[in-house]
Amino acid sequence: MEFKLDGPVLEGDLVRLEPLGHHHASDLAKAAEEDRSPYRFTWVPSADEVGDYIDQQLERRAQGTMAPYAQIDLVSGRAVGATAFWDPRKLPDRGLYAVEVGFTWLAASAQGTGLNAEAKLLLFRHAFDGFGVERVDLKTDARNARSRAAIEAAGAKFEGVLRNWSRSWAPGEDGRLRDSAMFSVIRPDWPETEAALEKRLARIRERRAFAL
Repeated sequence: MEFKLDGPVLEGDLVRLEPLGHHHASDLAKAAEEDRSPYRFTWVPSADEVGDYIDQQLERRAQGTMAPYAQIDLVSGRAVGATAFWDPRKLPDRGLYAVEVGFTWLAASAQGTGLNAEAKLLLFRHAFDGFGVERVDLKTDARNARSRAAIEAAGAKFEGVLRNWSRSWAPGEDGRLRDSAMFSVIRPDWPETEAALEKRLARIRERRAFAL
């Protein structure tokens, strides 16, 4: 059977990843406008661009290159960001062997809460155990120190910087190319990465319980 990149609902204790749709637009518009200062190098729509943003992601889904998600904060029940599986890579004699986790952003109020860590755990787990890949790719603008730190904290290994690798999303840089910092988790890494993420999330849950 031909593989189709199609992401199911993935739910943890802090976040639920739902296939992205226009019913998430209102929440995402509010989330994107909370504080835009962390988005210097990341493609995050403004409130009035959310509809077009969702259309573009759904077009990529229709083309089979992306499975876009809304990130739902389980405490508030609101969509507070987005993420995606995308760029599936296949070999004729093996089928799917790699997929990227990307197009990730969170509202300022959701950053540092554990939602990103749990979302990565859910995505990585489905990639390895559901899709059966050998490798998960992640990348970011090489200048984006905050994003690079978050990717490394999720357990991905830094592989280097590819110069002029893809378009820049930085304001004022339309038409320019960026250097991309490349990261990965491969199947031999996965048991250790999974255990480290689960341990990190256990500490976050303990802190949240103590604060109640």
